[in-house]
Amino acid sequence: MTVTTTPDMPNVPGVGHRLVDLPHRGVRLHVAEAGPRDGEPVLLLHGFPQHWYAWRHVIPQLSTDHRVIAVDLRGFGWSDAPRDGYTGGALTRDVIALLDALDLGRVRVIGHDWGAWIGFILAIESPERVSRFVAVNMAHPWPEPLKLLPNLWRMWHTAPLEYPPIGRLVLRGRRFVRFLLRHWAVDAALWDREDLDVYADVFRDPARARAGEQFHFQYVLHEILRHPRGRYRRARLTVPTLILAGERDLVVPPDVVGDGTSHADDLRVMVIEGGGHLLPEERPEAVSAEARIFFSQGATPAFSAAKGEVTAS
Repeated sequence: MTVTTTPDMPNVPGVGHRLVDLPHRGVRLHVAEAGPRDGEPVLLLHGFPQHWYAWRHVIPQLSTDHRVIAVDLRGFGWSDAPRDGYTGGALTRDVIALLDALDLGRVRVIGHDWGAWIGFILAIESPERVSRFVAVNMAHPWPEPLKLLPNLWRMWHTAPLEYPPIGRLVLRGRRFVRFLLRHWAVDAALWDREDLDVYADVFRDPARARAGEQFHFQYVLHEILRHPRGRYRRARLTVPTLILAGERDLVVPPDVVGDGTSHADDLRVMVIEGGGHLLPEERPEAVSAEARIFFSQGATPAFSAAKGEVTAS
């Protein structure tokens, strides 16, 4: 286990916190939980450069009747930050191990930004663990090249983070994190300095700054060239999925998202008017309301983590 130093946990009324050991993964993840224990579980996966706190406005709206579980991914927030394990596949395996540790079989998932990418991998490779999936501010794995290529410049912010040891130095400086969050919001007045520093101060820890760097570096090494070659070109998304796009998203605009229906059984795209790249914080009411509507549409089989069996529910 990697011992690191993180700032004090921000307080959100009604939210409890615990650390969950994943013995076979060699990591301990922090989870923030709210809602009734017997409620339908909803797993929240944050994006970069954030952690569970990105869902602070969504959690109260979902937790009235759902068991809401917001996890800090490996290396982020208050989870362990080991030296390795930052590929998309490894992070997805962490999520599956977390579900097993919590004795949760099939869950509803909402992912934002890179958390939504992890959600797509989870839904494609382990569909028995996901009943319904909401991807926020992220394109599906089958983008149209003619729409994607002219928008690649929008990922400029990854360049300073992708190469050791530059990335960790940039993140430890904290100013870059503050800048990104202000830049991505349609209205920078969304932020006060205290909330910005809830995210930026975590990267003062050398292990978490390195984790943020590795997160991007591993994507360059293992992922970025596989997409043009069609890593998922033969895969099919069988989990009902809703993509929520921000009308004014500077990173993943609606034009990039596309429909992707030829690769999916049930894939829908909804554009949130006036929203930017931080919909869970800019438009939490819309994210919560659309997720609720989508989750209520149709029953899905339940999956037992212990038995590995699908049964009707």
